[in-house]
Amino acid sequence: MTISIRVSGAAEAAVATHLPALIEDMVASRITNLDPTLWGPDAEDEASKRLGWVQAVSVSRPLVPEILELRDQLRAKGVDRFVLAGMGGSSLAPEVITQTAGVDLTILDSTAPGQVLAALDGGLERTALVVSSKSGSTVETDSQRRAFEAAFRDLGIDPAERIIVVTDPGSPLDESARAAGYRVFNADPTVGGRYSALTAFGLVPSGLAGADIDELLDEAEASLLQVAIDAPENPALVLAAAIAGSSSPDGVRRDKLGLITDGTHIVGLPDWIEQLIAESTGKLGTGILPVVLLPVSPELESKPGDLQIVRLVDDADEVEHRHPGEVLVSGTLGAQLVVWEYATAIAGRMIGINPFDQPDVESAKVAARGLLDARPEPTAPAFVEAGVEVRVSDPALAAGGTIQSVLDALWATLPQDGYVSIQAYVNRLEIPQLQGLREMVAADSGRPTTFGWGPRFLHSTGQYHKGGPAQGVFLQITERTEVDVEIPERPFTFGQLIEAQAAGDAAVLAEHGRPVVTLTLTDPQAEVLALFEAAQ
Repeated sequence: MTISIRVSGAAEAAVATHLPALIEDMVASRITNLDPTLWGPDAEDEASKRLGWVQAVSVSRPLVPEILELRDQLRAKGVDRFVLAGMGGSSLAPEVITQTAGVDLTILDSTAPGQVLAALDGGLERTALVVSSKSGSTVETDSQRRAFEAAFRDLGIDPAERIIVVTDPGSPLDESARAAGYRVFNADPTVGGRYSALTAFGLVPSGLAGADIDELLDEAEASLLQVAIDAPENPALVLAAAIAGSSSPDGVRRDKLGLITDGTHIVGLPDWIEQLIAESTGKLGTGILPVVLLPVSPELESKPGDLQIVRLVDDADEVEHRHPGEVLVSGTLGAQLVVWEYATAIAGRMIGINPFDQPDVESAKVAARGLLDARPEPTAPAFVEAGVEVRVSDPALAAGGTIQSVLDALWATLPQDGYVSIQAYVNRLEIPQLQGLREMVAADSGRPTTFGWGPRFLHSTGQYHKGGPAQGVFLQITERTEVDVEIPERPFTFGQLIEAQAAGDAAVLAEHGRPVVTLTLTDPQAEVLALFEAAQ
């Protein structure tokens, strides 16, 4: 068995309830046979163009020798550092693959000026840039590419020798890159970004960085028969039933999914699962909200009734007795990628949504573009405490006049089934400890809490925030910094871009009736401690 799923408690009851119907409806074999009717007539057109991931292993095999040959050519020229410019699924899959393989890949999925500078300053003379964009028009990726092109030219390096492009055939990036003489790998256009782990988007940067992508495809291939059969032992059917059908004791569906890495050799898989499930299911006022947890997170002690725990382990059979009521998943990385993709698509059918569209993602992009064009003056903060500027979507949230009172007021707006979303639009290389705020907020608010680095989460969980159930309250953290980077041939800088992205998303959330508090750190290094104290 390449993957093992163990269920108990409510998850086991959910599997007993829902698995027979999934088998009777032949859901697994119909996905394998690319049946677009599984998700209803409204989704049929989209599904007919988005099931290529089912065949990704065979389609991607011919890419492997091309990628390895290019890696050898670059290494022969002294190029041994690789930077990936990509957002959402384009960066999260390679991040998991390379971290698990123990090879270095610099992920640039941010517009924070400090992070862009760090990627540019890491030794350009031995660096190649992989630019990954399915649409070929992603503003973050386009801006990052422009910055690297200029930096290479400043060093007398021809960008065509150092920039590799991954995009859909016929995209604007495909055409411009070929015209510029860049090496281009075309991905399968019938695969959506979040399902693209085993396509060129996952394989090109990972293979160039040194991961064994042949082995990854072997692992994935070994699981294909398991997920294709309409039988009780199909791990994808079991997993889908457990994550989409589990209920609390009072009969309410558990729509929060806690993801814990606990002793597995796979590094960072919950972040990839988070974007896959949140963007696939969070729409039409429903969905499954992934919550990335630690083995000691507050949610494991408070055990909210609407939270189902999935624990990623190395041997599900061995630890089953220690974690009653949880879903235990073990297996190779390649098998996990396949099974989670299948399970997510099946979960979409179970909760009645189209798992292949993202109707609410564009709203934040439109708002950001509007702010970049108009360049309005920043709104005045409600108040400033210890150098932290406080802005709120509802003046009542700021009535107490302190950060602590604002947070208490924000938690007070949480519905019984609510969640807190922390969104950090900062240079995470400078203040990585900010992620620890999640644990404090979860304890203080008493509700499941997610954490996302901006703007990358806009390409994944951002869909759930607007399209999913109206349960969320939002804590934005931004930074004011003197560091900035120009974007060649663009009328805005990286600093202005990330500021517009944060403000645009806050505006869209507020328009959807979601409470938003924005805390701007004017001296990030000094003020993180004050933020932690307020959260406690």
